[in-house]
Amino acid sequence: MISLMLRILALLIVLGTPGPIPVGAPLDLVPVFPPTPRAAHLDAMVSDTAAFGARPAEGAPMSAKAYPAWRWPLDGPRRVSVPYRAPAHRYAPGHRGVDLAADPGTTVRAPADGVVAFRGVVVDRPLLTIEHDGGYVSTYEPVTSSLAPGDRVAAGDVIGVVGLGGHAASGTIHMGVRLRGEYINPLLLFDDVPRAVLLLCCAVPSG
Repeated sequence: MISLMLRILALLIVLGTPGPIPVGAPLDLVPVFPPTPRAAHLDAMVSDTAAFGARPAEGAPMSAKAYPAWRWPLDGPRRVSVPYRAPAHRYAPGHRGVDLAADPGTTVRAPADGVVAFRGVVVDRPLLTIEHDGGYVSTYEPVTSSLAPGDRVAAGDVIGVVGLGGHAASGTIHMGVRLRGEYINPLLLFDDVPRAVLLLCCAVPSG
């Protein structure tokens, strides 16, 4: 037992303790620590079932009907290049948002009424964050915008254009959403979004 406790203590010393995240920091600036084999296994299990779902935040409504109806942030066809993938825990790897197909220069619109909380370049990515009613916070990258923190926007207002930089592939824009501090699948807030269709690989023999 003492040997096990010493090993756990040594592991905590090596990993360290994550520091606090600055107030108002963009959504995707969350520290990620290497997951344990068990955490990685759980992450794989969660991602299989949560590609178009979400881990509900504490106190968040459980029914999809309880989520507000937002406007799609892009004009034209709704195309999701990379879906949401829920992390196994707060610091585990995952895809905390969705990547939407959009060429550089494409107009980006506010999906709901809100107030700009952050606009700026973080590392190599132009980023915009909006606070909405009900504890929702949305972020977009790469987005070039002339808005400033404190500016109010209404659903459908132009908030910027798709830029360059960041982790999202060229020709896409990353959108992340938090509800009361916890990441959720942005697609829960939009209706009529195409979903994956699973097909059987083989025909079942009759008889």
